[in-house]
Amino acid sequence: MAERCARIARSRPFEVAIVVIIMANGVVLGVETYPDLGATGRALRWFEWLFRLVFVAEIAIRVLAYGRRPQDFFRHGWNVFDFLVTAAIFIPGLHGDSALLRFVRVARVLRLVRFSPGLRTIVSALWRSIPGVAGFLALAAVTLYVYGMAGWLIFGDRYPEQYGDIGRSLLTLFVLLSLETLPDLIEQGMAVSPWTLLYYVSFVMITVNLLLNILIAVIVNSMEEARRLEMTERLAPDYDEDGDGVPDEVDRIALTQRLDDLRVVIAELERELRIDREDGHGLPRHRHGERTGGR
Repeated sequence: MAERCARIARSRPFEVAIVVIIMANGVVLGVETYPDLGATGRALRWFEWLFRLVFVAEIAIRVLAYGRRPQDFFRHGWNVFDFLVTAAIFIPGLHGDSALLRFVRVARVLRLVRFSPGLRTIVSALWRSIPGVAGFLALAAVTLYVYGMAGWLIFGDRYPEQYGDIGRSLLTLFVLLSLETLPDLIEQGMAVSPWTLLYYVSFVMITVNLLLNILIAVIVNSMEEARRLEMTERLAPDYDEDGDGVPDEVDRIALTQRLDDLRVVIAELERELRIDREDGHGLPRHRHGERTGGR
């Protein structure tokens, strides 16, 4: 039974069928937003019960695929998410047309991420970038607060709707991040003093250009790490003692570091063995530019 379920869970038709069901579930959720469905509404409810049955069967097959170690199913984050989203509809009280039940049903659409390597890499990159993004948000909050206080001091009396208090000042500067209101604010500032141009220019340079570029760099770096771990997931050996054959996170990171070290060594060898194209004999040079002599 375990081997049969494992073959089904790993098969491409099984994954395609689940993806089609998830997409159909999303279409049904969208159709339900229209009022006065009449007989169509009853048909959609039958589809909902069909989706529940299919998802429960899917989770059962994937759990049974682990044989005598069904607890290993919950070692992977996406499996836990799939299980919670599927089991949540059986919680007492989640019946009828409650908002919480609709939220659980919408969450099923997010399961499409696990069937797409590209989407998994993006989600993993976003998850890994949380520490860096937290530091960025702290820096951005301090910067906005300083500029918000400065805006209140400069424009508070003249433009109370935009800078009447610290809350309105921060809201004005937050909207300014899109640069759509920049011309109007500069025009208002010039009516107060030409020196206010320095205020807006410095804000745009520091927040819009510098801080947002830092945020992009953090996310891109996390995405590169996630991509490398995704590539080494099937190659990393299992060094832990459980012997389940599943690469652990530490194993993948260790293998990634070893691959980076290997790239450095290869680059050093390429520099050492650089071939002088102008040498007709194809003989390599020493570091000081002297040609090596053959025996």
